[in-house]
Formats: sequence, structure tokens, C-alpha cells
Amino acid sequence: MIRKIIRIDENKCNGCGACAVACHEGAIEIIEGKAVLTREDYCDGLGDCLPKCPVDAISFEEREAPAYDEAAVIAAKQKKAAEQEKKVPHTGCPGIQVHQMTHPKKKEMPAHTLAGVSQLGQWPCQMKLVPVNAPYFDGAKLLIAADCTAYAYANIHEDFMKGKVTLIGCPKCDGVDYSEKLTEIIGNHDIKSVTILRMEVPCCGGLETAVKKALQESGKFIPWQRITISIDGTILED
Repeated sequence: MIRKIIRIDENKCNGCGACAVACHEGAIEIIEGKAVLTREDYCDGLGDCLPKCPVDAISFEEREAPAYDEAAVIAAKQKKAAEQEKKVPHTGCPGIQVHQMTHPKKKEMPAHTLAGVSQLGQWPCQMKLVPVNAPYFDGAKLLIAADCTAYAYANIHEDFMKGKVTLIGCPKCDGVDYSEKLTEIIGNHDIKSVTILRMEVPCCGGLETAVKKALQESGKFIPWQRITISIDGTILED
């Protein structure tokens, strides 16, 4: 069939890999230092990769190409997710190595340590760093928290983090839209519930909007709630 599909100019391509990361369907790979459209049937023709290319090596063209195969793309994503969840030696930055923690019960802790028991259940916890296919997401209750809440609300560990997978971030400081990453996390895992913990300041609205958008785009009906913390550390009523 004749349809719109991307074209990669090999002479311009510098092999940076930005297009491969931007292609959520997995149609592009870096081979011998160049971006290559390896699966034409994975290319939806929408061009998410175009604005990511720093050297304008990608464009659209109309030509004979196999139809976009959404079912094959979904199957490939599921296979990749399953492979990534297998335990493999971590060779990257130690700061983003996946860890899952189990904290002892209070009755098992020495009395002098009870006030300082962390309830962080996994690492990393920064939304920008957490891998979307980390195994601790399966069956998890998510706490999506603005990073300032940990400083404003004194008992955040016991009242909100306990028993949850905690993801923190600040859309204003990070300068990113978290909705895409959260959509992958929610869509690919059996998430039981989502709690949004935000500050009263307007910029925290970006965090709440991202979570709502991710819930909607995931196509799942998951219980969720929003809790707002004032700058003086109290919980505000809606």
C-alpha cells in the first residue's frame, strides 16, 4: 500500500539515537552508528521522531510500505518488558540501579530507631530516573508525590509512603511532561491504586495533570485520589 512513512537520510544522521528513543513503537534502531528504520510495519507515520533529530535527518515520504501493525507493536513491547524484568547484572550508573527494599516491622526494631524508620520501598524514586518496567510496579499502589511534600509534611513516610511505590518529581524544575512515562508504567503493570500528593502552589498542577492524563490514556479504571499539602505542612480540604 502507498502510505506516509519516515525517511532517514543516512548522510545527515550522526547516530545520536534520539529518534530511536522517541519512537515508542520500536521501529528505529542504531546500526553501525546510523539510525535505520528496521520495521516499516512498526512505523505509524505520526513522526514523533522528527522533532527529536538534532540534524534534521528525518522527513516524511509517501511510498509503498506495509501497513502499520499495531498488534505486532504491542506484542513486541510486551516481550521487551518481560525481558527487561529478568534479573541481569547492572552495569550502568550505580545511582539508578533498581532495588526493592523490605523494612522490618516496628516491633522488630530497637526502640531508639523507631522514629527514623524509612518507608521508601524501592530505588530509584525520582520519576526521571525510574525504569518503566521495574518489577516492583506489578501489583503496586503508587504514590506520585511532588518532591517538596517530603519537606513540608513531617510524617510523609508513615502517612503516605508506607506500603506504596513512591515516585517523586517537580514538573517545573525538571522541565518535563511525566504523562508519557506514567502512561507506560500504568499501562504495562497491574497498578492497584494511585495517590497524588501535591503542594498547594500552582506549579504542582502540572504533576496532577500528568497523572490524570496517564490514567486516561492507559485505558484502565484505577482508583485514585489527590491530597494537597499547604506550604506550612497541613493537609488541605478540597
